[in-house]
Amino acid sequence: MDLIDTLVIGAGAVGLAVARALALAGHEVIVVEAASGIGQGVSSRNSEVIHAGLYYTPGSAKARSCVRGKQLMVELCARQGVPHRVCGKLVVATDKAQHAALRTLQDKAARNGVPVDWLSAEQVRQREPALHCTAALWSPSTGIVDSHAFMLALQGDLERAGGMVALLSKVVGMRFTAQGAVVDVESDGTTTSLLARQVVNAAGLHAVALASQMQGLPTQQLPKAGFAKGSYFTLAGRSPFQCLVYPAPVDAWLGVHLTLDLGGQARFGPDLEWLDVRQPEQIDYTVSPARAQGFEEAIRRYWPDLPTAALQPGYSGVRPKIHGPGQPAPDFRIDGPTQHGVAGLVNLFGIESPGLTSAMAIGEVVVTLLSR
Repeated sequence: MDLIDTLVIGAGAVGLAVARALALAGHEVIVVEAASGIGQGVSSRNSEVIHAGLYYTPGSAKARSCVRGKQLMVELCARQGVPHRVCGKLVVATDKAQHAALRTLQDKAARNGVPVDWLSAEQVRQREPALHCTAALWSPSTGIVDSHAFMLALQGDLERAGGMVALLSKVVGMRFTAQGAVVDVESDGTTTSLLARQVVNAAGLHAVALASQMQGLPTQQLPKAGFAKGSYFTLAGRSPFQCLVYPAPVDAWLGVHLTLDLGGQARFGPDLEWLDVRQPEQIDYTVSPARAQGFEEAIRRYWPDLPTAALQPGYSGVRPKIHGPGQPAPDFRIDGPTQHGVAGLVNLFGIESPGLTSAMAIGEVVVTLLSR
């Protein structure tokens, strides 16, 4: 049986960032990925936003990792030429009744160390004439990134530090022994058993199911997996906006927001659709054109001049939820040996937004957990 130091399961943004951080800390790292390429899951179906850290409870893992991850991501992008742009974001109230939500957000931002400015309706019009609102928060440190180029940069650093990524390699079993984790990996029709001193479960949508199959891991504290689909529509024609636009937040959902890609193309979304599926393989990623009407109604609250029939179905993504509809959104679950009692194991659960922004900071946390 082959003996390795550290096995990371999942080659999305978080898995690659964790593997990179471990390799740079001196660990021998192999990343196994069931798909034929990196970032084919959650990481390929998101808004590609570099989040500033406005929305998350001060002191939470989401708040800390988003703020730190943003710094690390922007530095890496600048250093390695990864396409990105810190274009800023307006969070808008379209009714004075929403001002309290903006003030709450302003307070969270201040406590998280994130700069924001309160703008009047007139100040917003001077910045974005097409935008309708009664007030807004300006977040200058929000940006956009080419997520695949970012992941390629993470992979490059990992490989230069001696790590490797094994594609088309699916974990089909795992059990824990006194020597480490025996991990069964299926590749090209053949199953190989590896003995790993450390294992990081960064399997995204599959993370909870994978953990439930680990022999020797107490299952009573495992979260219940849920899946929430978000559809995106693209704008036909030129966008009149130069920055991102988000409506004032409602509960745990940020609303139908406007983001830009690096070419200036506007896209709207995601909406929120809880799925009645038990396994990621059952997910239908098709965007229904019928959902456009709900998008149009939401968008016209802050952009009244949205042209008729200007929205085209784009793509969809699914968030790996660890809570259900109507329940408060939990924090990231970064479960190390202190939580579950298994030496050398870290499970990453519920790493949804702002997971892309937080990826490199989560990598730092995992290195710390496995160094104790």
